[in-house]
Parts: sequence; structure tokens; C-alpha cells
Amino acid sequence: MEKVLLITGGSRGIGAATALAAATQGYRICINYLSDHAAAERICSQVRALGAQAIAVQADVSNEDEIIRLYTRIDAELGRITHLVNNAATIAHASRVEDMSEFRLLKIMMSNVVGPILCSKHALLRMSPRHGGQGGSIVNVGSAASRLGSANEYVDYASSKGAIDTFTLGLAKEVAPEGVRVNAVRPGYIFTDFHVQSGDPFRVSKLEGELPMRRGGTPEEVAEAILWLLSDKASYATGTFIDVAGGR
Repeated sequence: MEKVLLITGGSRGIGAATALAAATQGYRICINYLSDHAAAERICSQVRALGAQAIAVQADVSNEDEIIRLYTRIDAELGRITHLVNNAATIAHASRVEDMSEFRLLKIMMSNVVGPILCSKHALLRMSPRHGGQGGSIVNVGSAASRLGSANEYVDYASSKGAIDTFTLGLAKEVAPEGVRVNAVRPGYIFTDFHVQSGDPFRVSKLEGELPMRRGGTPEEVAEAILWLLSDKASYATGTFIDVAGGR
């Protein structure tokens, strides 16, 4: 079976590391991005240099019309999708709940919860034998925040990742009989520019001393867990969570 992989939010951080790790494992890769075209094309070029076919496609994956357009491009240029990494997400500046606006909450939930569910829906329309597919693998990128709550910082973000945990469990059971596996990776403090969105770009460096392993993680370490769950090496794993959080 040809392996066609979509990575949402694939132009940076964990998504980009996953694309580069997948490039040598026989995948045709679509790198989805929201706004940074140059970064997406840069990762695409690196993926192609490693021998993989790759395209970069702009789409807001919290918008179903744009998701449909994204999948149409994949169908035409790479083929029927077999693997999906729901990595795209957003966060806002640290805040207590009483100071959070409705706009902030809706944006977090649309990007971090509705988006992955919709992307999975359209993947299943191609993966499931009910729709002419041959099975597949979905990996959701959650967060250790779902277990910890992120009090006084990002309760909304943590709540959205808690929803991803539940979605992973439910969807895994729903589609297991159809040859589709659904798992999740939950990173902790990882050195990426995602923390810029939270208003604290040096957050990992400041807090890594509190971790049992006394260091932050790398995007490549998270990517290795994602690639394992995507692969046939994890053929009996579904509804499974791998915490990549330094013992936190």
C-alpha cells in the first residue's frame, strides 16, 4: 500500500521534525501550514532532498471548506491519504479563566478540537473500507497539559487537549474494526517556537529544572514517537498514549 501522510501544522516545530523523520520511511508527504509559506516550502525542500515526494498546502484546518480543498490537493497530487498527524494547534498568553474572552476560547477550541476532528473525518472518508480505503493510521498530538490542568496559565489550552484525549479514545474504538488505528502523543516542555504564542519564548529554559529529567525535550524526540505510532511496528496499538514529557 502506498503511504500518503498529511501533517497539519507541518512547517515548524514538532510537525516539521515529523516530516523530516518520515521522509526516509517511504511516505509521500503533505505539509499543511496556516500562513508561513516560506517556512513550509523550506521544510518541503528538505524532505525532497531526503528522497520523498512532498507538497506544501496552505489551509486553516479549523475551517471545513479549507480542509476539503486541502484533501482535494492531496488526492490529486499524492493519492489517497493513509496516514494523518493532527499536529496544528494554537495557544494564547497566560491568563486566569476569569480574564479569558469568548473570542479566545472559541479560537482555541476551533483550532485544537474541532480542527483535528474534521481532519480525521475527511481522512476516514479515504482510509475506511466503508469508503473504498484500505485502513490507515491517525496520530493526534496532545499535551501533558491535559493531565496537569495548567492552572493560572492556560486552562483553556489544557481543556482542549483533554478533549483530544477523549476524542482519541472514542475514535480508536469506533474505527478499529475498519483497520484504522488512532493514537496520541502527549509532549511536555519541548523546545519549539510554539511558546512564542504564549508570550514566553523562554518558558522551557526557565522551567526545565523542575522536570525529573532536568531538561526540556526536542521536536525530534516527539517525532520519533509519532512515527512509531504511525508505522506497522505499532500494529496492535490503538487508543494508546505516549507521554514524551521528561517524567512530568
